[in-house]
Amino acid sequence: MKAIRILVVVAIVGALIALVSVLHGSRSPSVAAPPVASPRAPFASYVAGSGITETGRGNVAIGTPVAGVVREIDVRVGDRVGAGDPLFRIDDRDLQARLQVAQANVAQARAAMEKPTHRLGYLDQLQRLDPGVISREMVTDARDDAATARTALASAKAMAAQLQVENERLVVRAPSSGRVLQVNTRVGEFADSSAATKPLMLLGDDTRVYLRVDIDENDAWRVRPDAPARAYPRGDPGLSIPLRFEYIEPFLVPKTSLTGQSTERSDLRVLQVVYSFERGRLPVYLGQQMDAFIQAPEVGADGRNGPH
Repeated sequence: MKAIRILVVVAIVGALIALVSVLHGSRSPSVAAPPVASPRAPFASYVAGSGITETGRGNVAIGTPVAGVVREIDVRVGDRVGAGDPLFRIDDRDLQARLQVAQANVAQARAAMEKPTHRLGYLDQLQRLDPGVISREMVTDARDDAATARTALASAKAMAAQLQVENERLVVRAPSSGRVLQVNTRVGEFADSSAATKPLMLLGDDTRVYLRVDIDENDAWRVRPDAPARAYPRGDPGLSIPLRFEYIEPFLVPKTSLTGQSTERSDLRVLQVVYSFERGRLPVYLGQQMDAFIQAPEVGADGRNGPH
């Protein structure tokens, strides 16, 4: 009798657990609110696309023409530089020693040239006073000796000048004005001159930021160069930035910026439209994603443009 009561209690408890599980499972899953609201389109009819900020002339990958150990770095990330400003320096101690030897050879060649030059001047003066005092062969030999000495001096100067140029090449300078975007080397590291390696520094002019917007191929025909456009940085829907049209790349390319959503087509092709805006004090950085809205004509019932 006691065992039957226990079985009844266990059955009732099991039924209650099953009932609670069924009720809990039948609830609609709660949808989490997005952490940041999406930007609201500023136009009644528009074309939307995502874009990535970049520099107008492209980033400049800085390398070194001469491999060696980095001795000094003159800039930091975020610094603005002008054309010709030093960026970093390669260790030049070995080259400096060779340059000193070359400069000593120049001094030696210059001293060695003085004797045949003075002798030639003396013989020329004697020949002018009395042509019969010295032979023509003696004067010719003196001229040859002076020419040889001048050639030796010129060769020594050329060697010193070559080493001076090599020494100047150890100071890597900015090819154009811009901002230092990356510094990928440190003092004491070996800087390779191979083009296959990672750039030692990256420069770009971010005074005016360019935004490359991907437009779905289905909406490409609605884009107008003279249409107003605005951009919103991801995470800040309250910051609306007016855009200036730059150009359209007239070749559609496969979409590379995928969100990972199951409804997104990976074979989609996009039209790339490039806009620009003054960066100023805006909290916008190169390589940042932004949402862009371009005012576009409404689509009529027949699938073509409405009135312009």
